[in-house]
Amino acid sequence: MRLSAAIQLLDHPALRSIIATSPVCWADLGCGEGLFTEALAHLLPRRSAVYGVDLRPKLHSDVVNGVSLIPFYADFIRMPLPTEVDGFLLANALHYVEDKPAFFGTLTTYYRNSPQKGPLLIVEYDTDRPVEQWVPWPVSFASLRPLLQAAGWASVQQLGTVQSVYGGTMYAALALP
Repeated sequence: MRLSAAIQLLDHPALRSIIATSPVCWADLGCGEGLFTEALAHLLPRRSAVYGVDLRPKLHSDVVNGVSLIPFYADFIRMPLPTEVDGFLLANALHYVEDKPAFFGTLTTYYRNSPQKGPLLIVEYDTDRPVEQWVPWPVSFASLRPLLQAAGWASVQQLGTVQSVYGGTMYAALALP
């Protein structure tokens, strides 16, 4: 996927409406090479920061659109994170989490306003059927909504879909407290 397509998938009025005008701090969990880290940076206010959390983060830039991209070497499933954050992005990463209810419970403790939750942005394959090796525990949007609502996010909205180069569909979703 190209950066422009990743930005387009995330860029939705629902997300824009909750992005503050002052700098914020987000974490992209399982960031990989940082495609969606950079896409998010294009939507956040200048002087914001996004931590790219991964065992081997491969961010291509330090600053994108006036937003600092900070690599953080860690297993995002086991945490801990370097700081409290205002929001989380999980792009092509949630399918590596086997125990999603426990993971979402742990995630909430890292929000700046904990115990209140903040925004959670998810990009995932729209299937519940595992794909050998690469997508062990996928979660379709239909399955994601009740999982997040049970974990305390009141609103779960699909922002958009895109065809995956590997077949099938990917979706972007935004969960709000």
